[in-house]
Amino acid sequence: MDQSKIFDAIKETIAERTDTKEEDIRMESTFRELGIDSLDTVELLMNLEDKLDVTIEVDKKLETVKDLVDFIAAL
Repeated sequence: MDQSKIFDAIKETIAERTDTKEEDIRMESTFRELGIDSLDTVELLMNLEDKLDVTIEVDKKLETVKDLVDFIAAL
């Protein structure tokens, strides 16, 4: 899957769930600095599964947006 498409979907989903503007979300942004906790992460992943039509089963800690983009791209 195209990483730019994944990144756009992640930015859109994070912006919907937080007060962060899409243009302020970078690949190196951490979920902590974006105000996303573990519960938010679960909901974020569920939303991304719907948007990207994939099943995401995370088995490791993802700290940055890039970590998540790379993880989904490798599915």
